[in-house]
Amino acid sequence: MAHAQVIEYEANGMKFQTATRKGLTVIVTHLPNHVAGFGLLQVSIANGSKIYWTVKPEGFSYLHQDLSMAALPANHVVDLLLDHASHNDVVKLVGSYENALYGIPHMRASNGYEQRRQSSMAYGMSARLKAAATASAIALGTTRLAPGQSTDGAVFIPLSHELKNLAGGRVIFQCEGESFQFNPE
Repeated sequence: MAHAQVIEYEANGMKFQTATRKGLTVIVTHLPNHVAGFGLLQVSIANGSKIYWTVKPEGFSYLHQDLSMAALPANHVVDLLLDHASHNDVVKLVGSYENALYGIPHMRASNGYEQRRQSSMAYGMSARLKAAATASAIALGTTRLAPGQSTDGAVFIPLSHELKNLAGGRVIFQCEGESFQFNPE
């Protein structure tokens, strides 16, 4: 099976990789902070095709040597962060995510973080609920992208004793039978 060609570039001091296959463009960068036992990827996905694509965070995985770790669904991540994350984890998550997202030149997501963030902050709520709302706004959720739509979000890869960080491995994204394999870091 042929894979999409990966283009690497740097913007605002961050390294990005992008690949397009059948009109679906995926941009990936590693976020420098690890939060609550997760390695983080920031992804932006744009549908330039004439068909619908269903994007799922669990379509992302991280392969390092013989170890492969799949990303978790957004609702599972939010539940885990509610149970285990500290205020500092949320601050690190928001800071590193916004640095990556706003570092992509000319990125204008039609269904992404900025819209979710504004919606989650529109309500008066307790600090704990604000932290949960922020985490849910950042996590990439399952999204059905119509032609011309785009989305973005953080993908959470569980870390373990064998996989302490997201270094030296390869990001793989499976979507609608297509495979995007990004270069090792």
